[in-house]
Amino acid sequence: MSDTKVAIIGGTGVYAQNMLDDEKEITVDTRYGSVTMTQGVYNGRKVYFMARHGGGHSVPPHLVNYRANISALKKLEVDAIISTAAVGTLNEKMPPGSRVVIDQFIDFTKNRTLTFYEGQGGYVVHTDFTEPYCPETRTAILKAGNSLSVKPIDRGCYVCAEGPRFETPAEIKMIKQLGGDLVGMTNVPEVTLAREAGLCYATIALATNYAAGISRTPLSHDEVLEEMDKGKAELQKLLILSVENISLTKNCSCSSAGKYWSEGHHG
Repeated sequence: MSDTKVAIIGGTGVYAQNMLDDEKEITVDTRYGSVTMTQGVYNGRKVYFMARHGGGHSVPPHLVNYRANISALKKLEVDAIISTAAVGTLNEKMPPGSRVVIDQFIDFTKNRTLTFYEGQGGYVVHTDFTEPYCPETRTAILKAGNSLSVKPIDRGCYVCAEGPRFETPAEIKMIKQLGGDLVGMTNVPEVTLAREAGLCYATIALATNYAAGISRTPLSHDEVLEEMDKGKAELQKLLILSVENISLTKNCSCSSAGKYWSEGHHG
């Protein structure tokens, strides 16, 4: 078996995948809480699947225990995290049904715990986010998509709103003026915590609908789930091919950002 370990964090509409061998449920205890996920094997690689919103989509985006989730994956020593996120789109070049391997984000969250580093032990840590998403993990996803009918779009700016309400048309207009392509409620602080922990992390943003003021109809969660259900089989192929493409060796700088974690100065 390969020593490579890959985690998949499934967002809205992406739950148990039934694509792994030797599946079993495991619970990992962290200082932020316990996290339950599925462990299995695919093509010789150990894979962990975590439902971001819990069983039955029971946890709203602003109450997800992001620190516990990332801490658990760090404790398991995963090599890379591939996450999915259902999003509204503001960009006509990224219509509903698109899959976008995002490369930038704008954070409009308000009340979330955003970091592991809160000055413990006299350490103030400022993490570089010039390249927020692991370039090697992004490349693995894009390469996987080349063989599929719906090829992922390379690059896009994700705007994270607090939720759980949808945005107003005025907010969407502002976001578009600032350069946002897609809007969701979960990618921050997940992406920032992964980098602080020194983990390779990339996100597949799944456009389910046009955002408020662009869409001709009011938004609903059911609409999001319906769109996610349409592309379920193709998404599963993309995820599993991406797992296969994760490199055995790392040439990215993601792990260097977690140096303070390894010295025990986190959380």
